[in-house]
Amino acid sequence: MAVEDEGLRVFQSVKIKIGEAKNLPSYPGPSKMRDCYCTVNLDQEEVFRTKIVEKSLCPFYGEDFYCEIPRSFRHLSFYIFDRDVFRRDSIIGKVAIQKEDLQKYHNRDTWFQLQHVDADSEVQGKVHLELRLSEVITDTGVVCHKLATRIVECQGLPIVNGQCDPYATVTLAGPFRSEAKKTKVKRKTNNPQFDEVFYFEVTRPCSYSKKSHFDFEEEDVDKLEIRVDLWNASNLKFGDEFLGELRIPLKVLRQSSSYEAWYFLQPRDNGSKSLKPDDLGSLRLNVVYTEDHVFSSDYYSPLRDLLLKSADVEPVSASAAHILGEVCREKQEAAVPLVRLFLHYGRVVPFISAIASAEVKRTHPQAGARGQALLRLHFRVPRRQTLSPSPFPRDPNTIFRGNSLASKCIDETMKLAGMHYLHVTLKPAIEEICQSHKPCEIDPVKLKDGENLENNMENLRQYVDRVFHAITESGVSCPTVMCDIFFSLREAAAKRFQDDPDVRYTAVSSFIFLRFFAPAILSPNLFQLTPHHTDPQTSRTLTLISKTVQTLGSLSKSKSASFKESYMATFYEFFNEQKYADAVKNFLDLISSSGRRDPKSVEQPIVLKEGFMIKRAQGRKRFGMKNFKKRWFRLTNHEFTYHKSKGDQPLYSIPIENILAVEKLEEESFKMKNMFQVIQPERALYIQANNCVEAKDWIDILTKVSQCNQKRLTVYHPSAYLSGHWLCCRAPSDSAPGCSPCTGGLPANIQLDIDGDRETERIYSLFNLYMSKLEKMQEACGSKSVYDGPEQEEYSTFVIDDPQETYKTLKQVIAGVGALEQEHAQYKRDKFKKTKYGSQEHPIGDKSFQNYIRQQSETSTHSI
Repeated sequence: MAVEDEGLRVFQSVKIKIGEAKNLPSYPGPSKMRDCYCTVNLDQEEVFRTKIVEKSLCPFYGEDFYCEIPRSFRHLSFYIFDRDVFRRDSIIGKVAIQKEDLQKYHNRDTWFQLQHVDADSEVQGKVHLELRLSEVITDTGVVCHKLATRIVECQGLPIVNGQCDPYATVTLAGPFRSEAKKTKVKRKTNNPQFDEVFYFEVTRPCSYSKKSHFDFEEEDVDKLEIRVDLWNASNLKFGDEFLGELRIPLKVLRQSSSYEAWYFLQPRDNGSKSLKPDDLGSLRLNVVYTEDHVFSSDYYSPLRDLLLKSADVEPVSASAAHILGEVCREKQEAAVPLVRLFLHYGRVVPFISAIASAEVKRTHPQAGARGQALLRLHFRVPRRQTLSPSPFPRDPNTIFRGNSLASKCIDETMKLAGMHYLHVTLKPAIEEICQSHKPCEIDPVKLKDGENLENNMENLRQYVDRVFHAITESGVSCPTVMCDIFFSLREAAAKRFQDDPDVRYTAVSSFIFLRFFAPAILSPNLFQLTPHHTDPQTSRTLTLISKTVQTLGSLSKSKSASFKESYMATFYEFFNEQKYADAVKNFLDLISSSGRRDPKSVEQPIVLKEGFMIKRAQGRKRFGMKNFKKRWFRLTNHEFTYHKSKGDQPLYSIPIENILAVEKLEEESFKMKNMFQVIQPERALYIQANNCVEAKDWIDILTKVSQCNQKRLTVYHPSAYLSGHWLCCRAPSDSAPGCSPCTGGLPANIQLDIDGDRETERIYSLFNLYMSKLEKMQEACGSKSVYDGPEQEEYSTFVIDDPQETYKTLKQVIAGVGALEQEHAQYKRDKFKKTKYGSQEHPIGDKSFQNYIRQQSETSTHSI
């Protein structure tokens, strides 16, 4: 979900690896151990929770989390909790990283010291207030100066123990005075609208004169300040909870008699000091925060068009997309945005076919003694240099096994287009393995007391058979885009290695088994097949299954010899029957056939998303109460249902064709955050998600599956129908047409479920980041050594098959990147001129904006 900013869309996303904690304080009991979990929070809103690691003071989590961030935030926070069966889980400590500091830790494993959590460390939110200084003449002709302080509103206050009933105290403070006043309490909201004015006398009355009202005793005013404290009205015996404060010296009124601004709330100056950080232990994290600033589509046309014609460039190594892979430090960096862009425009199959064919051509067709000689098609090796291994495979059994651009692009395509296929194929088997929990250890050294090796082998054999048959019988469900890619791989490999009849199978199996199914079996949590890491015993079972299935899929001639462990070779004897090899070949033939059966003709319900949320009763019963209840929601490509609990029969079902719109519901409707509505022909279903990220995910996927419904609405009501009228437009009829236009949802097609402009912006950013390599590659093309004689060592890392074509493309890329760079620079200059410090978007206390101002000032000075 993008935030609009004067014609430019801003996307935020974060990818987090939660590693482990160490040296947590021991529990004050006999065992001293703790049962801990970690949460990820945007400010204080929890958006992810790890599994609980029991009985450890150094818990290992090893969990990954990715989300699109749908709102502004100040801190990315991580809390370590200790589970308590009888009371509320207690917080051990937290790590809070300010948004402007995230780049310091970008994609680096970092140990963070845990900090104490108290009221001052939990401050968040902002306040809008106005100050006005005026002269007041009394009936006796005496003049005095009074200060009017208006508390307009607050936004984003923290929710304390599940509730927020805020009020504010306003204090005029000085060396010899302190006068305090208090607003009314606003119930059940963390965005209170106060709009209250308080008056304070700021100068001693004196004889009236016609002097300006600024001509008062400045020493008094210089020492005065307005302090605003926010509190949560609590019914607990411990008193009200502190939410934050701000202090404004009255010096701000020297230039004008009125002053208005937004402020970020701050901790108290005398807030409780934390103990030494070492007391609480530390947490290892890897955080990748990305912010994309995306212009309208026409800005990207030159670069986008250059990228999209990459499949048609001869040779493909001279194309813009291939050049991106050459200059990026990691091929994965280039593959992710390239595949998404090509998927969006329906060009992924010809592009991958072109780069895969080029890779196959670089593979030496002879694997004998003469084939051991080094083959460098892109440059001749200098005579003075020692021969190094070829970057391209020479053995047909190892093609596509390396980290080439082709293999990374195919991996990314399978991840995007094949996730539902993976789930429908493997999830039932993985869930059965996790739930039945049968012992499967076959290493005699690792057998536990009481376990029987033969029984364990039989358990494992049954599991392998279950998973193997699920895979080999799923060919008809394989997505078309994957099948088209596999067809081109098979044809290219068979043409290159005409003497090897099995190469058409190994070229495909190296992806579908080795890089798709095997990793998902090994680490199901990374593919959303399980919510968290499996326990150690199940993890070991899945490792053994993954190894066996991978070997079955490889069609290797000497399979038993492919295992380093003798116990695996012994176990594999179960699967030496020809029927397993035949099943693999039939499966590979089916998924790499161009005339494959259309999967839509055998489409099965696919679970797209499920989880607990809170729904409001729809009033289907005439006298039923419209209260809120927690329910298990389940979305498939056929229907949207809710159940009392997971696994129960549905209490209510909405066919996908009956979903007319999915939109946010304004918070004021029920004083509840993260609510959305699923609009049906008769009524709307109001639902509250657990957090802002979950709400966005549900809205996006519900919108996507219903996007092609013929009766989709164009207008809707952003608020609820309560007390006989719509809260948004006051219309009395519950069937009145909507008063606001529906938002444009996500397209229903996987190939369009991507923002092409955002991906082009990411590719521009990569080209810009590696501009020095682009220029070096230009030098390599222009260098005489490319045409005649040995190349310079600094150029030897680039694949350049046609220097002239490559040089021409590089020139166009650099020009396109330069034009976009100028547009970004101009946008920043324009924004710098228009932006006001103290506005709602950039409140006073916004450190990221202060840094931005400093950078812009330095840039302006440098330009001058």
